[in-house]
Amino acid sequence: MALTIGVPAETFQGEHRVAMTPRAMEALAKSNVEFLIEPGAGVAAGFLDSDYKQKGARIAANRAEVFASSDIVLQVRSAGANPEAGRADLSLLRSRQVLIGFGEPLSPGTAYAELATRGVSSFAMELMPRITRAQSMDALSSMATIAGYKAVIMAADALPRMFPMLMTAAGTITPARVFVLGAGVAGLQAIASARRLGAVVHAYDVRSAVREQIESLGAKFVVVELDSTQAEDKGGYAKELGEDFYRKQREVLTEVVRQQDVLITTAAVPGKKAPILVTREMVAGMAPGSVIVDIAAERGGNCELTQPGKTVVEGGVSIIGTLNIPSSIPFHASQMYSRNIATFLRHLVKDGAVNIDQQDEITRETLVTHGGEVVNPRVRELLGKAKQSS
Repeated sequence: MALTIGVPAETFQGEHRVAMTPRAMEALAKSNVEFLIEPGAGVAAGFLDSDYKQKGARIAANRAEVFASSDIVLQVRSAGANPEAGRADLSLLRSRQVLIGFGEPLSPGTAYAELATRGVSSFAMELMPRITRAQSMDALSSMATIAGYKAVIMAADALPRMFPMLMTAAGTITPARVFVLGAGVAGLQAIASARRLGAVVHAYDVRSAVREQIESLGAKFVVVELDSTQAEDKGGYAKELGEDFYRKQREVLTEVVRQQDVLITTAAVPGKKAPILVTREMVAGMAPGSVIVDIAAERGGNCELTQPGKTVVEGGVSIIGTLNIPSSIPFHASQMYSRNIATFLRHLVKDGAVNIDQQDEITRETLVTHGGEVVNPRVRELLGKAKQSS
């Protein structure tokens, strides 16, 4: 008997992505699975019910049927990342069901404790280890690619000048100056996109090892002499550094920021408040008309003046704190995310059954709840601290 994989519509406000696209389903054609799609689940991303049907999926009568009839449920935002509307889904889940999606496992919240109580085996895509064989499953990097590209487009739209240098009959137009703070996946994509538009780009990252990558994209690396040897955790993700480090960093970067037309900030630490890299004083030094796009707004923002979900103007400088940037390009964001999910499913599904091998690093690191317990050590620790403080 084939495994049934359910794809419900996303219920988080403003979320337009879908967890599986019709084309990505093809990657699982040999895995003895069938898909059950909630009516309209992909419409906001540009995928019609008829598109799913053409690829062999069945359209459910309603959301409840998707949860009731599925062995595996795929979401972009599971309950942990959808704390309000997502609570309604908790009662629809059952013991031994598998749930896969972004779930904010390292942020405060009780969703995973409740999933454990219900006997659900849940996987958080944010916890995918950054190892070679998991690269094609790295959904965070996929969404960061989208965010880095869109941040540049947003900045170009808001800036009262053009990005490229132009030689015209009216004289030469000088190129815009763009500074990218943080050269992870989002930062590197922002650098590449700004360069394609013709801007002069500078970039900085606490990890001096990325200098070669920055320069290979045509940007200039800003050298800051600080001890940043502990900037990554063992999983390859950025980690929180001390406030003394960030204070010294801000002092050095103040003069660089003053010279920019556009500043794009990307520094985020999973489960932590984003570090303040750009102070009120640094913004005051920028010329009126300058633009800051704070990709880290969902974590509070890298700019002291960022208001998550809003665009504010301070001293003539626009600070854009748009949330959920990948959802603003839902077609390709869904396409990339669903490919990550499909590859992860091929890793989990063996001979028509879900194989949860906790000796495997990919499975072990992404598994949060299983067998009625929270099994991920980091999430267990967070829940323990939450109980102690309540």
